[in-house]
Amino acid sequence: MLNILFEDNHLLILNKKSGELSQGDITNDKTLVDKAKSYLKAKYNKKGNVFIGLVHRLDRPTSGVIVLSKTSKSLRRMNDKFKMNEISKVYWAVTNSFNKSEGKVESFLKKNQKQNKSYVVESNISGSKNAILYYRKLVDLKSFSLLEIKLETGRHHQIRAQLAYLGYPVKGDLKYGFPRSNVDKSIHLHARYIEFLHPVTKKKIKIVAPLPNDKIWDLCLKCI
Repeated sequence: MLNILFEDNHLLILNKKSGELSQGDITNDKTLVDKAKSYLKAKYNKKGNVFIGLVHRLDRPTSGVIVLSKTSKSLRRMNDKFKMNEISKVYWAVTNSFNKSEGKVESFLKKNQKQNKSYVVESNISGSKNAILYYRKLVDLKSFSLLEIKLETGRHHQIRAQLAYLGYPVKGDLKYGFPRSNVDKSIHLHARYIEFLHPVTKKKIKIVAPLPNDKIWDLCLKCI
């Protein structure tokens, strides 16, 4: 079942569950694109191939809003919007108690293909890319903090890598140094909302993705 947040003739916007694949990988598990094609085939009784384009991706353990295009025209225009930084995406992340209220993180990241992991490196390292994010602390719980994060760049595992480098890996993120996994293997990183002008109608679209059903997320909401 797809958790549909918005649908029209051009776009299909979903709330991705942690553990779902945005796009195919070596596991060959079914992806959101596969599920969306099956959904459209059934809904519109389509006999042939169904077009679905992935506008952007979310890491497998990350949840939240993700945008798919139902036409090649909307996919091309949405891709252009991402390149021109015309799409605003905000994430929520839970970390151990954070010691600052807000700030900017700028560093260079390099992806290790074999490990499927990104590392903060010096700017003169071959293959490194500049990565910028802004954070604001929303909530302090007893042992954790809720951060709101806005990306200026969209690098591989950017939020996870940069927060880990600061010494605050995302809750449950064993890959980036959090000491314990979450019971359901998720991490507490959620694409909370996305905002942009519709690629065809030009109307303002703002989609908020409800949080996963989880005690920590529930506490965060109650404290805001």
